[in-house]
Amino acid sequence: MTTTHVRRDDIEERWLLFDATENNLGRMAAKIATALQGKDRPTWTPSERTGAHVVVINGASPKLSGSKGTEKIYRHYSGYPDGQKHVAIEKVAERRAADIVTLAVRRMLPKTRLGRDLLRNLKVYAGAEHPHGAQMPVKVDTL
Repeated sequence: MTTTHVRRDDIEERWLLFDATENNLGRMAAKIATALQGKDRPTWTPSERTGAHVVVINGASPKLSGSKGTEKIYRHYSGYPDGQKHVAIEKVAERRAADIVTLAVRRMLPKTRLGRDLLRNLKVYAGAEHPHGAQMPVKVDTL
């Protein structure tokens, strides 16, 4: 048996469409992270970008389970004394609504250069309209 290594020329472009109002945030983010990395394909290569481009619509109002809609808190630490910030999900939703989905996916990707590069393939839109109709994204149901 021989091991094949996929080159950039051999990678086919895929576009996937997720609707944030139909899917739970965590389950959807896990599926998106897997698709961005390309781990859902048999041609996955750890050092190459074999993943898909992902478009998320209705990112302003993702479906949250339980009491996460009121009690979820995002924490950030700057590294300085007294540099820990706590922001409620409601404040994030009113300031930058699409960041809820982006943060969930970003924290599931590898914390490397490749992970930051993969995040560029994620497009999150607050409304139901997106400008990527020409790429004909395939709608994905994660239920």
